[in-house]
Formats: sequence, C-alpha cells, structure tokens
Amino acid sequence: MAAAAPIYDLMLLLDVGAEDSARAKIVADARTAIKTDGSLVGEQAWGVRPLSYEISHRNQAEYHLLQFSGPPSLIASLEHSLRITDGVLRHRVIRLPRGATPVAASDPEPAKTAPAASPAGETDSEPAGA
Repeated sequence: MAAAAPIYDLMLLLDVGAEDSARAKIVADARTAIKTDGSLVGEQAWGVRPLSYEISHRNQAEYHLLQFSGPPSLIASLEHSLRITDGVLRHRVIRLPRGATPVAASDPEPAKTAPAASPAGETDSEPAGA
C-alpha cells in the first residue's frame, strides 16, 4: 500500500510596507509554483498581525498560510525564491504529521472552543440554588 503524500504548511510573513500589488504577487507566485509541481490543499489569508519581535525594523506583518503536497524539489524551489524575494520578512515550510487534517480554506483561524454550559444554564462560578 502506497503511503499518502505528505502535506506541508508554507507560512509567509510579508512586509506591510511593500505595495499591495507586490504582496499579492508574492502569494500568487507561490500559489502558481505549488500548483505547477504539486497540489494546493488549502489557503488562508490571516491578515495583518503584530510580530512577536521586530524583524527588519517592522513590528507587523501580513500573514498567509498555504498548505500543499509535492516533491522535495518543490520545497527547495519555493525556499530559494522566497529567500531572495523583496517583501518577504520570513517564510517557513513545515511538514505536517502523518494523518493531520489540513485547515479548511474558508476557516481563517483555528476554531476556539467555548466552555460547555451546564444543563440548567449554570456557570462553574455560581453554585446551584444560590
């Protein structure tokens, strides 16, 4: 039985100081490279978020997540092109664990679970009958 192709996350942190068209082209070029040599599994634009620490005197970045499968040559090609592209603050390719479920393209962030309510509508901080 053939093993399923591994799925990778490509996380892009783009410079918000770059023009919108330049940032869109970076994402489009990465998407095209993935579709040419592999398959795009999911894509999410997370928008502008603060950085944990300054990178090149920037404290914010535009985040994009691309999930894909493909050969090792695709990863090498993506890493090379993103390393020399102006407007990319950071990028990282991470192999997901076997059996991991890719995120849905329409789900912008991981779901947050709310605490379960008790049957009578009581909260944990209120004792019953108080």
